[in-house]
Amino acid sequence: MVGLHLYGLGCALLMAARLGSMPWDVLHQGLARITGLSVGTWMILVGGMVMLLWIPLRQRPGVGTLSNVLLVGVWTDLWLRWLPEPEALPLRCLMLALGILAIAGATALYIGARLGPGPRDGLMVGLAERTPFSLRLARTAIEVAVVAVGVLMGGTLGVGTLLFALVIGPLTQALMPLGAVPDPAPPRTGSPSAPAA
Repeated sequence: MVGLHLYGLGCALLMAARLGSMPWDVLHQGLARITGLSVGTWMILVGGMVMLLWIPLRQRPGVGTLSNVLLVGVWTDLWLRWLPEPEALPLRCLMLALGILAIAGATALYIGARLGPGPRDGLMVGLAERTPFSLRLARTAIEVAVVAVGVLMGGTLGVGTLLFALVIGPLTQALMPLGAVPDPAPPRTGSPSAPAA
């Protein structure tokens, strides 16, 4: 739950910085601009639609997957109401950096919890498992497509989008040990000690 809250904060920081959103949020912003619904609402709706694509790919959601779909958009909308949108470029750059760091930490937490991947992550894994595409190629193709559609609808594409794409993988990997839930201890084997006489 902390990870999902932090993810929503990170998304909101990137949007409030106005230097370029993460790829899927370019799409969410574009949809919000043309429909009047909030960005968070579109995050929830798109997450639900993406999960429908899991059915032919035979992916199984977990409680973390469903929580991701329902809560990240809520937290993003709440943080967008509370965060300022500064004009000063140094403050916007700081918000961008904090947003990327928050998303990397959030990803490490919710993946580390091992309660199910996010809907978009599951789609990419499912495509890589059921098609000739590698995970990297599946992810790249999907994200290029959603960015292109989002930009056409008015989503924010900028240097922040490129920076996010370059650093999110290495940064998340570096933070993964901090969020990983340890494996349960194996059950003890052997005969119990004899009771005292």
